Amino acid sequence: MTMADQKIRRALLSVSDKAGLIEFARALHEHGIALVSTGGTSAAIKAAGLPVTDVADLTGFPEMMDGRVKTLHPKVHGGLLAIRGNAEHDKASRDHGIAPIDLLVVNLYPFEATVAKGAAYDDCVENIDVGGPAMIRGAAKNHDSVTVIVEASDYGRVLADIAAHGGATTLALRRELAAKAFARTAAYDAAISNWFATENKTIAPDWRAFGGRLGQALRYGENPHQSAAMYVADCRRFGVATATQIQGKELSYNNINDTDAAFELVSEFASSTPAVAIIKHANPCGVAEGATLKDAYLKALSCDPVSAFGGIVALNHTLDAAAAEEIAKVFTEVIIAPDATAEAKALLAAKKNLRLLLTGGLADPASAGLTVKSIAGGLLVQSRDCGTVDALDLKVVSKRQPTAKEMADLKFAFRVAKHVKSNAIVYARDGATVGIGAGQMSRVDSARIAALKALDAAKAAGFAEPMTRGSVVASDAFFPFADGLITAADAGVTAVIQPGGSMRDDEVIKAADERGLAMVFTGMRHFRH
Repeated sequence: MTMADQKIRRALLSVSDKAGLIEFARALHEHGIALVSTGGTSAAIKAAGLPVTDVADLTGFPEMMDGRVKTLHPKVHGGLLAIRGNAEHDKASRDHGIAPIDLLVVNLYPFEATVAKGAAYDDCVENIDVGGPAMIRGAAKNHDSVTVIVEASDYGRVLADIAAHGGATTLALRRELAAKAFARTAAYDAAISNWFATENKTIAPDWRAFGGRLGQALRYGENPHQSAAMYVADCRRFGVATATQIQGKELSYNNINDTDAAFELVSEFASSTPAVAIIKHANPCGVAEGATLKDAYLKALSCDPVSAFGGIVALNHTLDAAAAEEIAKVFTEVIIAPDATAEAKALLAAKKNLRLLLTGGLADPASAGLTVKSIAGGLLVQSRDCGTVDALDLKVVSKRQPTAKEMADLKFAFRVAKHVKSNAIVYARDGATVGIGAGQMSRVDSARIAALKALDAAKAAGFAEPMTRGSVVASDAFFPFADGLITAADAGVTAVIQPGGSMRDDEVIKAADERGLAMVFTGMRHFRH
């Protein structure tokens, strides 16, 4: 044992999650460590036949007020905060009968899980832990003398340290656990404060905090010289962060970013026929609906088969063998779907590097939530873009009304445009994208690029003319001038959907009417940067 090692003689255990508790408590007892505990934790330890002192016996006060007051006492916090070897602290401890607590084990009331299951307001409030965070912070602050554990996964590490160092823990481990403890209480308080902001309908609270639990440490970030990790912040929303990886090598930062974009897009088609989205660099290469997933995939692939190489494929239905076999013919980084059949899994198993992720459901495109982006010196926070075209009051502004088929394709195209980097232009026909222009500084350039992409795809497929002939077009924001619309008309579109709201709307509408196009205003734009 070195000067930095701290002998553990007494431990306080107070946990809401009892997993692994008895085994850990028994191991501590075998090392000669006295156990102190609270309420249900104490009862569980006693039931296992282990000696334990109730906190009520330590403090001289019973648990009261439905358990709200039990550890908030000087004999608890003094035992955690007293600096060992400090003459003043030692004297105060002797004078007031405060014995040191060398190990604290606390996992907090399950506030996040209570909120996630949709509990009532009062139930959520009752699951806000007060004494737990106070003890954790006290122990973590005094980590020179106290070891703090906030989750059962660290039981083994602490026991191994105790066994290796004569009943003591090392300073290095205590510092690591202290950092984890402060991060846990910070994330816990962030969840509580954000829940209150939502309940109070506070759009911009004076302080914002965000927290998450490590989901995966990554080899590097967008580029090899950048470090990265993925954190899970919302277990209620189906998606890449909460998905189960069935097979394939470790996901990279870019894989996760692109897979998230793919799954959020395909979730726009939650109640539709089978739909598939193929993503590359967070932008769709192709999106389609079909009679089957295989049909939808082939239609999506035909939009831009060159860019689809090395892409991400997202599906809105259970992946079946027919679709899996077709997807496997093209080099694909990730497939993500709500589920997969046993046959599909077996077929893809031969592709060792292909990642298959199953989410258990689709992300609700209309659900509320926040998006966060770091900026120099701060955070940029906004509510999630939960606008859906089916919920909008669409207004036909052209002389010609769109046909039923055109309207179906217009809605399809606008769903996709919501997930294309701005400036976004999407040509669609028969429930499939046939040309996509993304991320350009000029909207007319996006329209031109999308048309050129369609021309290249037609040549690759041996078509006499591009699929933009007879298609519709969606724009994520208004056409500031008529030139973008004219470019789309020249590509062969018959109908247009856009938010409207430009100073030159009349000029754009006139251009549409002159070319016999039907045009619909949504009143909602979908910028995506």
